[in-house]
Amino acid sequence: MAAKKDQAQLVAILSYLTILGWIVALVLHKQSPTKLGGFHVRQALLLIVSALVVGILNNFAFIPILGALQQIILSLITVAIVVFWIWGLVTAIQMKTEPLPVIGQWAQDWFKGL
Repeated sequence: MAAKKDQAQLVAILSYLTILGWIVALVLHKQSPTKLGGFHVRQALLLIVSALVVGILNNFAFIPILGALQQIILSLITVAIVVFWIWGLVTAIQMKTEPLPVIGQWAQDWFKGL
């Protein structure tokens, strides 16, 4: 039983460690699904997708006044993503299934197939 619990925690933590870590976590989770592992795989995927979208939008911030405003907004969103990433990693280490503030429930709804 302890091995299953340890693997669930490993999957949860790996989910937040780069895209490669997320892929490894997904493979491990598919081999031996757990509630904790699945929860954090979904939370981390939302953060990864959010970071990619912000990165893509940053490339379109070239309009003089609008671009500056867009840069400020995207910078604030980036800070929020980093804070949520730290929050998710800490809850994974603690073996908790607390959704991320504001966006956490979306991850559980949108990616429930994982």
